[in-house]
Amino acid sequence: MKNIATQHHSTTAIVLRLIEFSETSLVVTLLTRDLGRISALAKGARRLKGPFEGSLDLLSVCRINLIAKSGDTLDLLTESKLRRRFRGGERSLTRTYAGYYVAETLRWWLDDAERHEELFDLTLATLGLIDGEGPVAETLLAYDCQCLRLLGHAPATRACTVCGVKLDSPDSPADTFKNGRPRRKPKVAFSLDGGGIVCETCRPRQSSLVLISAATLECLDGLLQAPERDADEDTRNVSTEGPIERESVFPLRSLLPRVSETSYPELRGLISRYMQTLLGRSLRMQAFLPGAIRGR
Repeated sequence: MKNIATQHHSTTAIVLRLIEFSETSLVVTLLTRDLGRISALAKGARRLKGPFEGSLDLLSVCRINLIAKSGDTLDLLTESKLRRRFRGGERSLTRTYAGYYVAETLRWWLDDAERHEELFDLTLATLGLIDGEGPVAETLLAYDCQCLRLLGHAPATRACTVCGVKLDSPDSPADTFKNGRPRRKPKVAFSLDGGGIVCETCRPRQSSLVLISAATLECLDGLLQAPERDADEDTRNVSTEGPIERESVFPLRSLLPRVSETSYPELRGLISRYMQTLLGRSLRMQAFLPGAIRGR
């Protein structure tokens, strides 16, 4: 008989997916701080009483005990204590769809057991804003851009992705005519396949190009930067029904003001198409993303 090695773990997890396994059990997909994304069997999770106490809801944050098994055998979830329940659906359908979108992206971005502690913190902060008073459209755009940065897929925004020549800084002042009036900057070509902007010389040889305004490029460049962590930042952006670790605070809110109402539609479309190119598929929930920024 094959000997299957096991390890016991206790960690914080976000529920990404629930699949009925039997009349009493579930297969759950979790994003954990210490183990990355995992799938586990929760025996008896569909019973009213048991070791899970109704904690396994989509997007809930839980403290779990897990028996990790080697090979292709599903891990075994033995206990779960609710830390925070996602209540976006009680506020609006838009917030519900936003939460579903976050869960779907994480299922496709990550492989099992691929550990990303900072991505876990980003997800907590994102869900905290969606579940609270945070602006949904800006939050999801900042979340997507930070996912791209943390996973090593951030597009080139300051130099040609083909030849490497540096282009004008996205936030450089506009050129002027002789009479002193500002002149609009020309649109910039962005290569979806190449992963960034391309210069005029390389542009004719590239395919899957999207033209974006200088303002949109400036917003994109800002959203892709690592946010500065404020030593005095509190946990208001990650509201919870219980105490939460200090290191789980990701300063996502600091990125939100960088997106203008005029640049958002073009930038949202660009990021969605770029993600489709990287993943090789369209995400179901992309069709339900906000099409515009609502008044702040």
